[in-house]
Amino acid sequence: MAQFLREEKGVDAVAAIHNGDAYTQSLAEAFAASFEEFGGSVTGVGVVARDETDLVPTLTDLVAGSPEALFLPVSRTVGAAIVQQLPDVPGLDGVLRLSGDGLLSDAFLGLQESEGMFLSGPNLSFGMNANESTGRHGADLLAEYEDAYGTAPEAAFWAHAYDATTLLLEAIEAASRPEGESLVIDLAGVREYLDGVSGYGGIIGSISCDDFGDCGVRRMAIVEHLDSDDPAATRSNTVYEYVP
Repeated sequence: MAQFLREEKGVDAVAAIHNGDAYTQSLAEAFAASFEEFGGSVTGVGVVARDETDLVPTLTDLVAGSPEALFLPVSRTVGAAIVQQLPDVPGLDGVLRLSGDGLLSDAFLGLQESEGMFLSGPNLSFGMNANESTGRHGADLLAEYEDAYGTAPEAAFWAHAYDATTLLLEAIEAASRPEGESLVIDLAGVREYLDGVSGYGGIIGSISCDDFGDCGVRRMAIVEHLDSDDPAATRSNTVYEYVP
């Protein structure tokens, strides 16, 4: 997101708001550090509770830095309050608004005030990738999900969850043994199996686990949200791709 703002949008100054928890604070800090590495400046950071609904004071505090954009890795409650209350804050009306996958939900994207935002999330262009254990492609999963629930998955990481679950089940199977009428699962064996994953063919791509236990494929995409009546279209409206 930092690279997108600097290189594609020419933004020099940003502010951020997070919820003070480990996840959203880490996102805000990582973004701020990257943005500064690209030569931009962070003019302010606001911290609000996940259930906060009056964001005008926090937004007003950020006006002094004259940010051109706001990065908002926040809860849906806070995200909704921000986009609805921004027009009431002189100096921030019309500012570029950006967030992570936490706001890539139908409930948030369905707000008319959310239109025009840029949101980052996993790159969902899986092509013909198939899970090597089950043979299922992304299109197969989507069709089965929609048949079962009548709608597409709302969470951005649905394919990642499928690959992760498949790997975990295989690790449990590999580290299990029967003892009488009981099934013993060796937790250290599960960890050892997952630590050894390398080049596993997943729907999301070739999966290898590193020393920190991260096994994902780090392809990200930024989408532009244009139509609150069609959140599904937003998820495929990719305007920027990042491959480390």
